[in-house]
Amino acid sequence: MANSLKNVPLKLYREFLQAKGCKLTRTNGGHEHWTRSDLNRPITIQTHIDPVPEFIIKNGLRTLGLDRKDFIDWI
Repeated sequence: MANSLKNVPLKLYREFLQAKGCKLTRTNGGHEHWTRSDLNRPITIQTHIDPVPEFIIKNGLRTLGLDRKDFIDWI
C-alpha cells in the first residue's frame, strides 16, 4: 500500500478516523457519519464498499486539513 490511497480496507480507514479524534455519530442507511468538534462538516463513508474508494479518502483528508502524506505516514 506504500504511497497509495487505493485498496485501503474499511477497517483501517475507521481506525485512522478514530486516531484523528473523530467519533462515529450516526449511521444512516449504508453510510457512517464521523464528526469532530472542530470540523465544519461530517466525514461520510459508505459501509457497503470495501476497500474505501480513493476519492472518499481524499475528501476526508481535505475535511480534516490533512494530506496524502499524513495518511501514508500514519499507516
